[in-house]
Amino acid sequence: TALPIAGKETISIEVKEDVQEIKLNCLDIEIASASFSSSSGQDSLPAKWSYSKEDELVTLSFAESIRPGPGSLSIDFEGELNDKMKGFYRSKYKSPQGDDRYGAVTQFEPTDARRAFPCWDEPAVKATFDVTIVAPKNRVALSNMNVVEEKDFEGDGTLKAIRFARTPVMSTYLLAFVVGEYDFVEDKSSNGVLVRVYTPVGKTEQGKFALEVALKSLTYYEDYFGIAYPLSKMDLIAISDFAAGAMENWGLVTYRETCVLIDPQNSSSFAKQRVAIVVAHELAHQWFGNLVTMEWWTHLWLNEGFASFMEYLVVDKYFPEYHIWDQFVAQDMSGALGLDALKSSHAIEVPVGHPSEIDEIFDAISYSKGASVIRMLHHWIGDKAFRNGLKHYLEKFSYKNAFTEDLWSSLEWASEKPVERVMRTWTEKMGFPVLTVSQKQEGNSRVLEFTQSRFCAEGPSTDGSFQWLVPVSLSCASNPDAVCKEFLIEGKTKTVTVDGVSAADWIKVNPGQYGFYRVNYSPDMLSSLLPAIKSKQLPARDRLGLASDLFALARAGVSKSVEYLRLVDSFDSEDDYNVLCDIGNSLSTFRVLLSNVDLDSKLNAFVIKVYEKLGGKLGWDAKEGEGHVDALLRSLVIGKLGYYGHAGTVDEAKKRVSDHSKGTKTLAADLRVPAYITALAHGDEAMFDTLLGVFRKADLQEEKVRVARCLGNVRDASLLAKTLQFAISDEVRSQDTVFVITSCCGTKIGRELTWKFLQDNFPLLHNRYEGGFLLSRLIKETCQHFATEEKAQEIEAFFKANPAPAERNVLQACENVRLNAAWL
Repeated sequence: TALPIAGKETISIEVKEDVQEIKLNCLDIEIASASFSSSSGQDSLPAKWSYSKEDELVTLSFAESIRPGPGSLSIDFEGELNDKMKGFYRSKYKSPQGDDRYGAVTQFEPTDARRAFPCWDEPAVKATFDVTIVAPKNRVALSNMNVVEEKDFEGDGTLKAIRFARTPVMSTYLLAFVVGEYDFVEDKSSNGVLVRVYTPVGKTEQGKFALEVALKSLTYYEDYFGIAYPLSKMDLIAISDFAAGAMENWGLVTYRETCVLIDPQNSSSFAKQRVAIVVAHELAHQWFGNLVTMEWWTHLWLNEGFASFMEYLVVDKYFPEYHIWDQFVAQDMSGALGLDALKSSHAIEVPVGHPSEIDEIFDAISYSKGASVIRMLHHWIGDKAFRNGLKHYLEKFSYKNAFTEDLWSSLEWASEKPVERVMRTWTEKMGFPVLTVSQKQEGNSRVLEFTQSRFCAEGPSTDGSFQWLVPVSLSCASNPDAVCKEFLIEGKTKTVTVDGVSAADWIKVNPGQYGFYRVNYSPDMLSSLLPAIKSKQLPARDRLGLASDLFALARAGVSKSVEYLRLVDSFDSEDDYNVLCDIGNSLSTFRVLLSNVDLDSKLNAFVIKVYEKLGGKLGWDAKEGEGHVDALLRSLVIGKLGYYGHAGTVDEAKKRVSDHSKGTKTLAADLRVPAYITALAHGDEAMFDTLLGVFRKADLQEEKVRVARCLGNVRDASLLAKTLQFAISDEVRSQDTVFVITSCCGTKIGRELTWKFLQDNFPLLHNRYEGGFLLSRLIKETCQHFATEEKAQEIEAFFKANPAPAERNVLQACENVRLNAAWL
């Protein structure tokens, strides 16, 4: 059923020259009337209008020219609350009594304000906004600013009109309105800003952790940037249907429930950490993005890369027990290096035109590579210069728009280093270098020879035109935690001498993994590092970096896969969560690849050997005095042992899931994902039905998502088919469907069934997500794990016949399929 909306707007404009028509962005809106009134005495002019759906424009035409001077454009319009999770849309939720209800919510980034009201919907066209919402009296209505007046709506006693304060000068994509039923928790920041977290009714307890993080983040950023948060309030709100993780609307940040709500009894350590990261990310945007906005979407990374870097600074300060920078290297940086090694990657700064192209760049390049090169820059120029440069930039461009070059010049001014010359090589072209390094001993000095070339997933690049200005640091055996030398590689090769290094000492390139590049060591250099891995003399982040680089080199055919598996043997006493996470991800990639030729079972014993000793030591139950990372480690180890078929772990997982489902013994939140995955991967239809029952009984969205995303681990074809149908049923929220479908892609039979399912249901899915990054993600994840040329051609042919606004993702998926085929 359609849920109609009606609106009126008056836009104050300055007419510069005689004009007879005015064009505005407009999509899925019907104009009822439009007119222009001049402040200079010209009669009010009524308009006629025509739409261009393709260009997402409406043209207002006037019978005579509008003369120069100030005036106002008045438009009455009608639309509907759509079900696309973009623009002004409806969000379904359950009342405490279990009834279905609808709320109204906005998601305007990047280009969907035009679905809510006609406007100039571009980041550089900034304005102030005076918002009034007419809504039922028994509903909460929120916008960016504080309420200045609330009164009965004339002519209908069930409605109220809420007028909000005028916003600062800002872009349309940051405007927001929400109407629904909510409770809230609140507190004031050290600077007197009222901070609220709005939760579903009766669940205020679940908003307390996000409130704590928000208060800390505001205080941190005000101090770090030296600029006060400019609004009087900051609302965070949990939205039941939400496509992204969250959205940084100025003063009214919207979140998926799983990114803002924490249940003290039933939320996992990982969920808590995710909430901390996402809240800190969105609050960083209040300065980076909202106060200073990118000129155009080409510079999206200025928003996202920066917020993705700053979030880690905050979380590291207030939650040091998370070891969050190690996780950054294992997750964000690793993901960005993987994507950026493809020929179908893109530069951080990418020209975009039509709105459908913009959605595709909300990816690991804009976010994670963006954050990684900023982290590299921060390390190179130092925190003091970095802070001073950011303060200079934010002050200079407050309430304005900026280009990437503006940021570089502020950081160059603060650091007196050639920031722009270096950083342009990282943002204006795609890819990154691999540094090939060899050594020779000369007396008490070590002479290193470096050569840079572009790292390509398909193998060594012969294209010499790719060269970066690479800040490099080194560490050595005498002091593994310190940098012993720093320099800049400016050409294809460089010779570097390190004094005071004995012949027996190792040297490690890129300590702390700050540089966004891979390292290919000569055999003797790599051999000298192996004992330091075994003894853990090398810090965890460096052990992780070595393993990650060697796996990537093996996958690209630069070294042999067996060399990587030999290196993994050196990690037999490894107990660091992030190192084991990276190794686990690499071994999973191996498993998916080998499953294409039915050899994945050969890997099972090898993986069990990697994790078995540690699994025995950790056990299933948390011990006194353990911390956050111990919980993550236990979950990881049980998950790996269980999935790969360690008999004791499989039996224990099934028993615990059974007890949990009956309510006889609650399974600890941190153990649920590994236990569910294990029980499903080695279970039958009864186990599948048991977990479906857990899903249906769950009240917490985090638990529903947890179960739903595990279901695809079943290995029986009929149960996989059941999971796929379940994914598009009314039981699964649209925002989660994609992740349930792609969970089925871990096995050969699962991939085939999911690919067929995607083709059969493509019209439904395409319509449901109307472009958007969820569709892009679905296409890529479903297609990229095959391993034959025939399958790559089949995928290309399907999307040629069924075009989707996901061209880049189709290219990347097919490139990965061909790389898998070449690797096999």
